[in-house]
Amino acid sequence: MLPLYRFYRALRRMPNPRLTGLGSGLFCAATMFLLACLLWLFFGSSNGSLVAYGVLFVPVSALTALWVRPVDLVTAPVAVPIAFVAGLPPVSGGSGGFGGQFMGLITALALHAGWLYGGTLVAGVLVIVRRIRFLAQRRRARAAAAAAGPRTPRRRMPAT
Repeated sequence: MLPLYRFYRALRRMPNPRLTGLGSGLFCAATMFLLACLLWLFFGSSNGSLVAYGVLFVPVSALTALWVRPVDLVTAPVAVPIAFVAGLPPVSGGSGGFGGQFMGLITALALHAGWLYGGTLVAGVLVIVRRIRFLAQRRRARAAAAAAGPRTPRRRMPAT
């Protein structure tokens, strides 16, 4: 029980940024591109680097869904698949000119679509849960305001 409590406390100390819709998309795309470049440096354009890229994509998509503002929640499941494709070229393994690179990208997308679907599903579920909690919190705040009674309007000072 003690390690779980330590893990919970460590999570509570982490920063809790609130990104806009565009900011969350840029965060996810930039992070995935940087991770793909690091994987390319360590592993090259092998199948193992694509699997590692997919494994790293899932937590990045979860962070994107957790760090987006409540107003922009719908953008996270849209930005996550775009970021997957944006970061894929360094590890896709294409050779030759533009045609070879493009075919490598399409092949990598076809063979590792499970990671793309999994990360998008994680982001979608987290967004739905956050949206339900946000709406329930708003409903409770409205009920508390209604229970407090009607507000008295402020009197304006007469203009002189």
